[in-house]
Amino acid sequence: MIVGVDEAGRGPVIGPLVVAGVAVESDVPLRQMNCRDSKKLSPEKREALAPEIEKVSQFEVVVIPAEQIDVMRAEMSLNDFEAKLFAEVIAKLRPETAYVDAADVDEIEFKRSVRRELAFDVEIVSQHNADELFPVVSAASILAKVCRDREMRSIEESIGMTIGSGYPSDPDTIAFLEKWIREKGSLPPHTRASWDTARRLLAESKNRKLDDFGSRKP
Repeated sequence: MIVGVDEAGRGPVIGPLVVAGVAVESDVPLRQMNCRDSKKLSPEKREALAPEIEKVSQFEVVVIPAEQIDVMRAEMSLNDFEAKLFAEVIAKLRPETAYVDAADVDEIEFKRSVRRELAFDVEIVSQHNADELFPVVSAASILAKVCRDREMRSIEESIGMTIGSGYPSDPDTIAFLEKWIREKGSLPPHTRASWDTARRLLAESKNRKLDDFGSRKP
């Protein structure tokens, strides 16, 4: 059995990190449905492919909320945390070979990091852009992205405001954070407080309030 493991949501300042694993005896069915890197597929195409992938595979999806990410970031690097999560998914699926999208600049080091977390022998193929090279990793990336998109829609509904994709590069996300911080003086739920973007926006808001206070002095 082979397994592909990938994540969605490594970089966002809002929302969870999702890690998915897809296990198959053969990747032929995944090739036939033209599984590709989730970033190269439309949301509609990903949503259509996800249930088809689930029909032909065993799969595991792990959702890590922002609060847990902050806790783990205090203890280890994000690369080490991802290696631990990838290993957790691999351990549940018990393949002979696992293909992983390397989170570390050093593919071999990421492979070692994943292996250290496993209590059984498994061949690990760690490569950058594995989601473009191996259909089984493409399938995992699709499940991870579909799950994260659903989580983000759920968060948006619970907050009742447009929050965007959650990425620091998204103007809607930054506008939402600035408005929330300005009105409430704190970060909104589901925000990764350990992220530089969150810290910077909080600091800028506090500095503006100090400037306003200073300008009002007689």
